Amino acid sequence: MNLPFEPQRQTQDYQASDAAHHIHAFVDQKALNTEGPRVMVRGEGLYLWDSEGKRYLDGMSGLWCTQLGYGRKDLTAAAAAQMDQLAYYNMFFHTTHPAVIELSELLFSLLPGHYSHVIYTNSGSEANEVLIRTVRRYWQVLGKPQKKIMIGRWNGYHGSTLAASALGGMKFMHEMGGLIPDVAHIDEPYWYAQGGDLTPAEFGRRCALQLEEKILELGAQNVAGFIAEPFQGAGGMIFPPESYWPEIQRICRQYDVLLCADEVIGGFGRTGEWFAHQHFGFEPDTLSIAKGLTSGYLPMGGLVLSKRMAEALVERGGVFAHGLTYSGHPVAAAVALANLKALRDEGIVRQVKDDTGPYLHKLLHEVFGNHPLIGEIQGTGLLAALQFVEDKGTRKRFANENDLAWQCRTFGFEEGVIIRSTLGRMIMAPALVASRAELDELVDKTRIAVDRTARIAGKL
Repeated sequence: MNLPFEPQRQTQDYQASDAAHHIHAFVDQKALNTEGPRVMVRGEGLYLWDSEGKRYLDGMSGLWCTQLGYGRKDLTAAAAAQMDQLAYYNMFFHTTHPAVIELSELLFSLLPGHYSHVIYTNSGSEANEVLIRTVRRYWQVLGKPQKKIMIGRWNGYHGSTLAASALGGMKFMHEMGGLIPDVAHIDEPYWYAQGGDLTPAEFGRRCALQLEEKILELGAQNVAGFIAEPFQGAGGMIFPPESYWPEIQRICRQYDVLLCADEVIGGFGRTGEWFAHQHFGFEPDTLSIAKGLTSGYLPMGGLVLSKRMAEALVERGGVFAHGLTYSGHPVAAAVALANLKALRDEGIVRQVKDDTGPYLHKLLHEVFGNHPLIGEIQGTGLLAALQFVEDKGTRKRFANENDLAWQCRTFGFEEGVIIRSTLGRMIMAPALVASRAELDELVDKTRIAVDRTARIAGKL
């Protein structure tokens, strides 16, 4: 093999050991064991190499997280320096440490001014677990302990722990682990699939009004919060109509329901704004963060609280009965600090908004705007979704759209590009440091994969 590295073992050896010891995420493990997983061994910039020497352009930033791409020496240096100085200490026992303090100072300088406090976690799933307890504790402190119910959306995703998956609306996940009490759901704002004869604006308002109807059904005195992603990530990179979020915010304010934004995917520059809620123009009470916080180099997440929530919990809440061994881990905090400094000081978020984001969407519309398999192109910044459609005039989707999209994803791997399939949509979210040339490659290889899929579907 002509590789820039030498794998320590044969691919088949890695695969056999993997099959013997692992259960992978969201996959039929028996089928995977037969096929054998790809063994990724190196990353640099937007590219990954597997143990066979094949190179892939990572069009998904890992899992929407490697904002700065792979191989950033400044992030690895920050981790090494912190390990030498203080590899670990906790935030129990009335203690803290400089790395987490400096991270929070920078984080809140980037956030809108109505946020003030953060509870650090190790992942987005944990952030949303903490959300439930924190929101309920807030209402207890205010003398309204009956406000417990959280409302989420069908096809939303907030993590794969029991409580986080209950907040989410993916029914196949509920079937595996069940639900928890005091969680309800409303429909997702997926106009292309569910809008019927309504205009996007009409549909967006109708979906939002479902929240009001659900609050009235449950009793506003019982509803603690509404949680949603500004755009749906794992559910298919679905962007709501422009009419949606203003109406959702109005309803939450009218009925005294906390508005909780899951920014795990949308945060840290993905839309061309620091946080996705800024792109959509609404003001949440909480933000769940993770992924891009460290560019995926180390696990870290958090729950950001508004000033009014934090003030109630600090001034009137007494002991906050929550803690995680690795909350605010010094090495993760040091890496997050280096990551946010790079995103800020190198002008990367502004570049996504003003240059590479518009360039990507111009390319996508030029290449796929009239493609017979593509009915809609959604997204902003460095994220996008291509909607497969059988009949553009009626927006009729393929009965086997899941199979077609999975096949397209597989063709992408064969062509050397990693894109994701969700339902009948192909989604992409390259690293925020992507160059125009790399975006050209991403779109060109995606076009080949989509064309190959269209031939199978009888559209080319």
